[in-house]
Amino acid sequence: MTDHAALSSVAREAVAKATGIIRSMTSFSVAAKGDRDMVTDVDLAVEDAVREFLARETPEIGVLGEERGHVGDKDLWWALDPVDGTANFARGIPLCGVSLGLVDGLKSTVAAISLPFLGITYTAVEGQGAYVGEERLEASKATKLSDAIVSIGDFAVGEGAEVKNRVRMALLAELGGRVQRIRFLGSAAIDLAWVAHGKLEASVILANKPWDTMAGVLLVREAGGMVVDIDGGDHTVRSAATIAAGAGLRDEIVAAIARVTG
Repeated sequence: MTDHAALSSVAREAVAKATGIIRSMTSFSVAAKGDRDMVTDVDLAVEDAVREFLARETPEIGVLGEERGHVGDKDLWWALDPVDGTANFARGIPLCGVSLGLVDGLKSTVAAISLPFLGITYTAVEGQGAYVGEERLEASKATKLSDAIVSIGDFAVGEGAEVKNRVRMALLAELGGRVQRIRFLGSAAIDLAWVAHGKLEASVILANKPWDTMAGVLLVREAGGMVVDIDGGDHTVRSAATIAAGAGLRDEIVAAIARVTG
């Protein structure tokens, strides 16, 4: 039987170690790793350090990291983004985070997200609520789009980006005139953590990279929010998209997406 309390402690310690590295590396190099995508030596240093720590503390659990790929168990594994929001980080924009989620089967059961430059750490364990520090999180109870601040995930890059981004542009047109504000924060971890925290009413990420999303998905659910796939079905690690919202806006957000994708 998985000891979630013990693994939550491991996750918190792992993101604390990552935060220390990020804050200590005041100079770094930036390299291209694809079309309009980048990696810094901080990303690599953090991932390597966290992988080493997790291998020592939880050798029976696999790890999927953004920069180094998947090793170990494929049913129970850590999903790690060492610096989510690398483009922000590389330019000195403090909206970035370390995201670590434990994936058991198709869903996450433990989560820790640290925002190093904001001094905030979010945690969650399945069935036990989501927290920022000692404060229990509660997703927004808004029921009208006109009251909603909605974050949109980054535009697609690489092969097929032009087609994918037509949907994003249509979504902006659909939501832009109806919600209170649209925001592009540049970090899926922050998008999801802030839906859980009630700072955002919804987040629409038209992708589902596990290292970006799995920790934040659990935060939202444990805060009373909803996370669904692009078709409105339940979100899992295999979903095509990650749409999170307070429960009162789920149907309106899903309907808006359906109008631009259907």
